[in-house]
Amino acid sequence: MTTFTKDGRPKPTAIWGVPDGDKLLVITDGGSWKTKRINNTPRVTIAKSGVLGKPKSEEVEGVARVLPKSETQRVYNAVLKRYWYHAPWFYVHSIVRGGIDKVHVGLEIKPAS
Repeated sequence: MTTFTKDGRPKPTAIWGVPDGDKLLVITDGGSWKTKRINNTPRVTIAKSGVLGKPKSEEVEGVARVLPKSETQRVYNAVLKRYWYHAPWFYVHSIVRGGIDKVHVGLEIKPAS
């Protein structure tokens, strides 16, 4: 996923997304730079990538938003279900940092109109 700064500079970062109809759900740190950039500029681009983040498809324009805290657990559970083999690490990481709701936020990405 690529987010954009206020002045339009691209900032790519690898994410783990979970399809949800025509949307993509992502769990991330609430204080991350990508979350801050999405709050300022919801425009993003998305591309499939390999394990190390190397793009494997063309980018698609999208619009992202930070979901309300009440949605965090649902998104977190969806990500854990999809990436179950990383679940123990995800869970421990969340607990050590203060708990799922304290540390994480859910993101929703929709195709741009």
